[in-house]
Amino acid sequence: MKKLVLFAVVAVAISLASCGDNKAKEEAAAKAKADSIAAVEAQVAAEAAAKAQADSIAKAQALADSLAAATVKK
Repeated sequence: MKKLVLFAVVAVAISLASCGDNKAKEEAAAKAKADSIAAVEAQVAAEAAAKAQADSIAKAQALADSLAAATVKK
């Protein structure tokens, strides 16, 4: 009888020990996913800033061209 109880205790202990590792793996996977999402969002923000800067430069260049054309016509 003692052997059966001991076997049951060992089986429960092993099953509980094996479940603890899954939680760590799930947390690592969630962190990796969050990190990749943050990297993509940072890249999108950088691209948007670069586009806004390019648009601003183009607008300033168009204004300069307009002023130069207006000065030449006089």
